[in-house]
Amino acid sequence: MAIIDQPKKKPDLENKRGLRAVYAWMLANAKGPHAWALVAVFAFAEASFFPIPADVMVLPMMVADRKRVFRLGAWVAFWSVAGGILGYAIGALFWETAGQWIIGALHIPLAKVEAKRILVSHHAYWIVVQGLTIIPFKLVTIASGLAGVPFPLFVLYASITRSFRYIIIEGLLVYFVGDQAKAILEKYLEAVMIVFVVAVVAGIAAFIYL
Repeated sequence: MAIIDQPKKKPDLENKRGLRAVYAWMLANAKGPHAWALVAVFAFAEASFFPIPADVMVLPMMVADRKRVFRLGAWVAFWSVAGGILGYAIGALFWETAGQWIIGALHIPLAKVEAKRILVSHHAYWIVVQGLTIIPFKLVTIASGLAGVPFPLFVLYASITRSFRYIIIEGLLVYFVGDQAKAILEKYLEAVMIVFVVAVVAGIAAFIYL
């Protein structure tokens, strides 16, 4: 009797499309160097010019490897501060070119940036306060450079903000409720991504109107 070869089942990643394919890739490669390098680039860019929060990569990677959530949080915080330094430089040195182009691309009135510049110049601790909110961190870093916040003070406040966000808040959250977080992400991935996009828009609106 002839044996009929059964077709091989495709890996889950091949059966997924769009966001779920990206999510599956991150879960499968969370422990590898490529995902860690990519999230570093993401965190760096998000703190200086890129509009999407790094959390869209950080949280799935933490969920996939809960034993290293704090190490990953520290890694992301480091590269976010490094990207923040570039954002600071854009505000301090390249405001007339790159700075105004980034702000224009986000449809933020220059008058609002000037108002933030005055606020940050008088109250540098607002770097910490706003860095923990949904306000895109790039707006805080560029405004800080434009306001002339002392560079060592900026690095200190940025380090506190990013470390608290990625190591303490997100790291502890995933460490203790990782299974529930993974179930929610897998079931409502598209909805979660929509929430992230809404958060970006809301953060820009908060920067403009608050």
